[in-house]
Amino acid sequence: MSKIIITCAITGGIHTPTMSDYLPITPDEIASQAIAAAEAGAAILHLHARDPRDGRPTPDPAVFMEFLPRIKQATDAVVNITTGGGLTMTVEERLAAPLKAAPEMCSLNMGSMNFALHPLAEKYSDWKHPWEQPYLANTKDFIFRNTFGDIERIYKLLGEGHGTKFEHECYDVGDLYNLAHCLDRGWFRPPVFLQLIFGILGGIGADLDNLMFMKRTADKFFGRDYHWSVLAAGRHQMAFCTQAAMLGGNVRVGLEDSLFIGKGKLATSNAEQVAKIRRIVEELGYEIATPEEARATLGLKGGDRVNF
Repeated sequence: MSKIIITCAITGGIHTPTMSDYLPITPDEIASQAIAAAEAGAAILHLHARDPRDGRPTPDPAVFMEFLPRIKQATDAVVNITTGGGLTMTVEERLAAPLKAAPEMCSLNMGSMNFALHPLAEKYSDWKHPWEQPYLANTKDFIFRNTFGDIERIYKLLGEGHGTKFEHECYDVGDLYNLAHCLDRGWFRPPVFLQLIFGILGGIGADLDNLMFMKRTADKFFGRDYHWSVLAAGRHQMAFCTQAAMLGGNVRVGLEDSLFIGKGKLATSNAEQVAKIRRIVEELGYEIATPEEARATLGLKGGDRVNF
């Protein structure tokens, strides 16, 4: 029985400062929460950056470099940098920080999609910053771009160019077909690491039948040449992660995916969510993977070969 890898997505580009005072915004807050999440048991830290002045997602490599070295110095966790960035960014902007940092891992969405956050724009009346409401509302007419051409380019620049491996984010069953197509063309080397994502409007719904269907489809395409993890948005987070653990999968938590620790109760930190899923996993009789065990399982290049 293999050990379970916990990924923690620290801040993301979905939630905005109005939604929670605990969402890390500044480089210091991102570094502090990432380090605490690693100490709580996260083997992989998935990282976005935010403009420290108002909390909006930023692709600026200089902001990333304010927290990446600090995290590396304080923890052995695997650093996984987004190639998704924020919903208003071009592909070039989304790649700026990963290309500078050359991390062990990057996230990679396996298709274009209607990434719809506009219902969140209706939930709040008082906003901390003027950018927040339009940022969310505009996703009603927004397509998050990741064409096959984009995917090939990202693979060649980061995979071939820097030895980076990918967290293949699959928001629907079609994304698994897309990944199989890419593997047929030699763009990625197995074993691949799948992140099966549920509950984002525009992607597959948070229904446990969908989890089983996604897992069966992955088995059909990739056999034993893959590892998999699950994240679910909002209130579905812990239930889906628990189900994934019972099926032998890995798990992802973090304030990027859910701001809550229980019904109606905001999580006070990323580490609080990591500690909760670790407790659940261990009470189920499983062990969690260390960063070195995660590196060995996923075939990563090692933290000594990054540029930060």
